[in-house]
Amino acid sequence: MSTADTLDSDLATLAREGQALRERINRFRTSLSRYFVGKERIIDLMTLCAVAQEPLLLVGPPGTAKSALVLKFKDALAIPDHSYFEYMLTRFTEPSEVMGPIDINRLRSGEYFRRVEGKLPTAELVFLDEIFKSNSAILNSLLTVLNEGKFYQNGRATPVALKVLLAATNEIPEQAELLALKDRFCLKVACRSVQEERFVELIDAGLEDATQRGLGQKPWMEGHATLEDLLKAHRYLTLQMARREVDPDGNPVRDRHLYFPDELLAELRRLIRTLSVEDGVHVSDRKVVKLYRLLRTRAWLERGGRVEREDLVLLSFLGETRSDIDLLEEKVPALLGLA
Repeated sequence: MSTADTLDSDLATLAREGQALRERINRFRTSLSRYFVGKERIIDLMTLCAVAQEPLLLVGPPGTAKSALVLKFKDALAIPDHSYFEYMLTRFTEPSEVMGPIDINRLRSGEYFRRVEGKLPTAELVFLDEIFKSNSAILNSLLTVLNEGKFYQNGRATPVALKVLLAATNEIPEQAELLALKDRFCLKVACRSVQEERFVELIDAGLEDATQRGLGQKPWMEGHATLEDLLKAHRYLTLQMARREVDPDGNPVRDRHLYFPDELLAELRRLIRTLSVEDGVHVSDRKVVKLYRLLRTRAWLERGGRVEREDLVLLSFLGETRSDIDLLEEKVPALLGLA
């Protein structure tokens, strides 16, 4: 069987599972939202980015449940501890703390290997807190991981296990040396305090969470979906987007012809141009491609089909600074007539 035949067979198999996959993933995100107050949008984005295998940045002050969101997300997907890595970065963090310490015994024989067990290279889900406080050595390692899905062992590029990267920051700095790392996060979402609007709900939920932790209970582990479900969904969409067909007139038919109407592509382009000209929001060529994949993934999760106007609300999360984030969350829905 040829490679093309194998891919077609894989796509057909996953297509038969597609509806059940969507239902499990949507039950998962709806269920997990019950254990937080006012975090539904963030959980939706975490799920979306996990399926698309794009990193997501959570932006907000301490005490707004950033770490709790990630930990419950990990538990609810039944990701074992050995496949999870988290670390709070500082300017003093050394690469060995994240990528693994140098194997001294092998170094004596002239080989430069890291002992990676329990570190980032072996984890499928990674959470990096205060990611922009890392130093240049960490930044270079992270860029290699994000760009190529690899790190270096004894001078050779070695794949990492990473499937989902979530990161957090209290503030988004504007130093030039961080621009490359910031650009890898296509979507950034504000994690805000909810006490002004939902004071009593916050107290009730917080007390219930403290009680559950005290008793060693994790009711959010309800088994609606697993990481394997998200990976299957990712492969299904990747195979769909990779298909190349020909219409009766011999014209090529690509994914966008089937799932992303021309008028919406034009609207996407108009919105990106408007945000760039009016608000100075930088959208790199890399982000344009990532946006396409994210929009397609959202459309599949929401309705299993074509991209619609409401999916373009994802542009609300393109902000590069905290002021951008606050502005776009209001401006983009208004531009789309969804406010």
